[in-house]
Amino acid sequence: MAKAAAKRKSRAKPKKPTASPEEFLHYYREMLLIRRFEEKAGQLYGMGLIGGFCHLYIGQEAVVVGAQSAARSEDALITSYRDHGHMLASGMDPRGVMAELTGRAGGYSKGKGGSMHMFSREKNFYGGHGIVAAQVPIGTGLAFSFKYKGLDNVCLTYFGDGAVNQGQVYESFNMAALWKLPVVYVIENNKYGMGTAVERASASTELCHRGKSYGIPGESADGMDVLEMRVAAEKAIAHCRGGKGPFILEAQTYRYRGHSMSDPAKYRSKEEVQKMRSERDPIDHLRERILAEGHADEDALKKIDREVKDIVADAAQFAQDSPEPDPSELWTDVLVEA
Repeated sequence: MAKAAAKRKSRAKPKKPTASPEEFLHYYREMLLIRRFEEKAGQLYGMGLIGGFCHLYIGQEAVVVGAQSAARSEDALITSYRDHGHMLASGMDPRGVMAELTGRAGGYSKGKGGSMHMFSREKNFYGGHGIVAAQVPIGTGLAFSFKYKGLDNVCLTYFGDGAVNQGQVYESFNMAALWKLPVVYVIENNKYGMGTAVERASASTELCHRGKSYGIPGESADGMDVLEMRVAAEKAIAHCRGGKGPFILEAQTYRYRGHSMSDPAKYRSKEEVQKMRSERDPIDHLRERILAEGHADEDALKKIDREVKDIVADAAQFAQDSPEPDPSELWTDVLVEA
């Protein structure tokens, strides 16, 4: 009898991670802000107010909101060119982000960086990097600086499944493992690197195990569930902060839009995208749980949506009202004298 009971217990589904009502609503607001911001960015791009490349984060909101909720303000964050969501999740001002997208002087890089190249030392956000996987060695270097200075800070280094096969990623893994650097490598596996499915690009699709030969532990998490991401990130960050070296966290996620605004995304079916939207959307999933568990009612969630829309509308107006940078700015911020 006892053995049968133990067997039934082992088969039982693990309990869903939970949070306080305030945390539920905070995560909902943060993800909704990213979603609405990116929708507005897509509109402005279509109007010709945003130039150059623009990679939207729609669908992946739970990854960065969940992971960053486990970090401290003094921890560092660095990512790739699909970066607007990371900026907002690190607390950067939507006005400054949108102004930079539109190339205005009020932007975080004074209108000179655009979508892929924004920074905020105040928020410990170190980019925004246009070269595939270029941020991985830089994030490893940030972690080295923390250890060199005797700090217990951690660097969360985000990159995608398309970047995971780049050589500098493995050079970074080797150094991070060798020196036990406090870096969490967050692989945002959204299933497609540009237009190539991960199964066609990677001999091994269990990306969280890519650090095995270096002794780096790794785990995969549901990147469409913000609470699952938070729990997984808490474990990864605690590992690094405890002096045990790097950790690889693979977030299983999905992007709804094309690789960039110029991508028609014909390499996947509309049915595939719609199925993910209808069954696995991170915001809808959290919304349903908030209502089912009584953390808030419909009116409270509608109020959050209105507030978020107002913030995004204000950011868009601020961007359009901001002046373009003066031509003299071409000569500023080019180098630093040390």
